Amino acid sequence: MKRLGRVFAACVGLLPGLVFADAALAQKQGGVLRVFHRDSPASMSILEEGSISAIMPMMGVFNNLVLFDQHVPQNRVESIVPDLATSWSLSEDETELSFKLREGVNWHDGKPFTAADVKCTYDLLTGKAKEKLRLNYRQAWFLSLNEVTTNGDTEVTFHLKRPQPSLISLLASGYSPIYPCHVSARDMRSHPIGTAPFKFFEYKPNQSIKVTRNPDYWKPGRPYLDGIEYTIIANRSTAILAFVPGKFDMTFPYEVSIPLVKEVRHQAPQAICEVKPMNGRANLLVTNAPPFDNPVLRRAMQLSLDRKSFIDILGEGQYDIGAVLQPPPEGIRGMPREMLEQLTGYGPDIGRNREEARAMMRSLGYGPDNRLKVKVSIRNIAWYRDLRQS
Repeated sequence: MKRLGRVFAACVGLLPGLVFADAALAQKQGGVLRVFHRDSPASMSILEEGSISAIMPMMGVFNNLVLFDQHVPQNRVESIVPDLATSWSLSEDETELSFKLREGVNWHDGKPFTAADVKCTYDLLTGKAKEKLRLNYRQAWFLSLNEVTTNGDTEVTFHLKRPQPSLISLLASGYSPIYPCHVSARDMRSHPIGTAPFKFFEYKPNQSIKVTRNPDYWKPGRPYLDGIEYTIIANRSTAILAFVPGKFDMTFPYEVSIPLVKEVRHQAPQAICEVKPMNGRANLLVTNAPPFDNPVLRRAMQLSLDRKSFIDILGEGQYDIGAVLQPPPEGIRGMPREMLEQLTGYGPDIGRNREEARAMMRSLGYGPDNRLKVKVSIRNIAWYRDLRQS
């Protein structure tokens, strides 16, 4: 069952030493950024976590081989820039992707970064390492990856079973950090070691996550901040109450509803608040267990959804309907609205869709005297809790 809407809202206070209106002042050294955080992740290991709740605080601890240019609003292949790699090339048959690696980079514990670390990372992700990940959410990304080989300390090659044009984009995502060979996957869960501008300092579940400046970062003069503190507050209304008087400098960008944005703009007019398109919010994922293995029942469920009402109620009309993660114009994939409306359940005539759905359910023996029972599994974060209560 596809996405119903796409939007995120975030608010930022005017920080001393981080004045957004002046690019020159934005580079002033020092200060700790205070952010409220929505969730208490299971671990600090990006490779074993599937949620932005771990990725957001930990991405500043790690580097990728390549990265989407963070100054470009839309992620495209054309906006991929070097990170731990300095350059890359693809073989003529598109089955070998080679990277030249940056020299003089050290892990946070002082050990040198080499090509062996890249190989170790992807051996871990593809199940070739002796140690196994507890969870491997992105295993399917690398099904075409046969092996990674090294050429000295400064070159690696990804050997593919077949061409995979998406691979370079996957490597540029926030979910693709390089891990050190000399630190076990187990230890990366509680005390991750990276090469990036911030060092992991402390994680107190249900309380806070803290990272501190890496004085030996390979980009001279970076980072500008002395550290970032993420305070975990499960209730977003409570978090906003703390943001308005200035206890936090920035909100977690996916936990500010449209009504709360209005409240912040009213109570803290000096704050910078933005509502931007993003990935889908509400998902309805259906198991293959009976009776949901029946395609007729699944089609009826799809037809029964009133996506426009979800948008009007949950997003006060500011969401959009999309059948992919991020359709145009913000994303680069998707389909025009007239084509989208041909998909099951996306047509504008909700009454007709639901009448068709009721007929299908009656054909399966369901009705007022035999209602379909559904058990829903959700995460214990505000977006899911609010959807359940709406």
